[in-house]
Amino acid sequence: MKQANHYRRAGWLILLLWLFAPAVWADEVLRVDITSGVDAAEPVAVVPFAWEADGEAGQDVAAIIAANLERSGRFRPLSRDELPARPGIEGRPSFSEWREAEADNLIVGEVRQSGDRLDIRFRVYDVHRGEQVLGYSLPARADRLRRAAHQISDMIYERLTGDPGAFNTRLAYVQVERRNGRERFHLVVADSDGENPRQIMSSSHPIMSPAWSPDGERLAYVSFENRRSEIFVQELRTGQRQSVSARDGINGAPAFSPDGKRLAMTLSVGDGGPDIHVLDLESGEFTRVTRSRAIDTEPAWFPDGDRLAFTSDRGGAPQIYSVGVDGGQLRRLTFDGNYNARPMVSPDGRRLAMIHRGAQPGFRIAVQDMERRGLTVLGEGNSDESPSFAPNGAMIIYASRSNGQGVLSAVSTDGRVRQRLGSGESNVREPAWSPRLDAVDRGALRGN
Repeated sequence: MKQANHYRRAGWLILLLWLFAPAVWADEVLRVDITSGVDAAEPVAVVPFAWEADGEAGQDVAAIIAANLERSGRFRPLSRDELPARPGIEGRPSFSEWREAEADNLIVGEVRQSGDRLDIRFRVYDVHRGEQVLGYSLPARADRLRRAAHQISDMIYERLTGDPGAFNTRLAYVQVERRNGRERFHLVVADSDGENPRQIMSSSHPIMSPAWSPDGERLAYVSFENRRSEIFVQELRTGQRQSVSARDGINGAPAFSPDGKRLAMTLSVGDGGPDIHVLDLESGEFTRVTRSRAIDTEPAWFPDGDRLAFTSDRGGAPQIYSVGVDGGQLRRLTFDGNYNARPMVSPDGRRLAMIHRGAQPGFRIAVQDMERRGLTVLGEGNSDESPSFAPNGAMIIYASRSNGQGVLSAVSTDGRVRQRLGSGESNVREPAWSPRLDAVDRGALRGN
């Protein structure tokens, strides 16, 4: 009887995620709105890149770079009407006119044909010091100019701030399309700025819990297409996918290990309630990590690959615990508030993001310092869910609601920078931030 109650509670938790699932159109590009940024964001000038290649420019590289720097919240790009000049990559800029324009840094570049490929050359100048601080040449295919622009943005961001960028990444999220009284679910992958959305899977039954492999080449997710929960792993390049867990009961919350060889998940097998299990993807062998009559779910790996954080109600209410992958060293991690769930460990292992409910009503994104144990509430709504760290650990993306619509929101871990991603008419949920994409070869450009 107790076991049946556990199944009913776990089933209720899964269905609750979709109870308020919003309707969306699957081909819409997400629009990024910056709702707050760092005080006194640094003014930067990004001059349109010269196009010295065959045909017309497929992408405005400079505009993509400027938009990326702006949505970081730490920079204020000058509008093109504010640019006092449009210098090219050769020669020395007149720094005095850029000082008068109150730009701290100047970015110039060009895209040039080089055989069957393109070369993107760019330089970054410190206007006040009057010297080049960064300069590179990158090869790019014509159909990958946007990706190259994101990588350049990462390089510039890191040089100017000292912190790694996370523009050359992707987002996975779930859309629910409702037409003629019927729902259809789509798993979508897009660039970090919401552009280039691509459906990788579609079903008339729910899809949930997308999770990236550490190489960014695969997604694990839960699908109900066979009228039960089932975990799939799908190759993004080929579209090939494999069902890796379709056991009786619950198959949920997949999470790749840091080495990509294992998959943690929630299964309801044997005695007791749903427990944490780990699947060896090569051998197909399962290892049971927790054994409890409580609900143990939502595993998340620590960077060392030896421990997992997870949600459990074993103490009477959902809280976050950690456990070794061998089932040992169980300990509770959260104590603030009466509800803490959906853990996500930062890439450096120093912070824990979660859904938190405390003295105020509603569920909000919060982050806990793993050493000091201090918890900071970052969410501003009351129905936040599904946190996911950027690969540089600086931002957290999550699902929220705005004006009655489901949107994706992002917030820096210090709470100063906030973004909202939506289409204006549609809703999305269940975001997952990818690792950084592979870098392309680059050659340094020396100052003149």
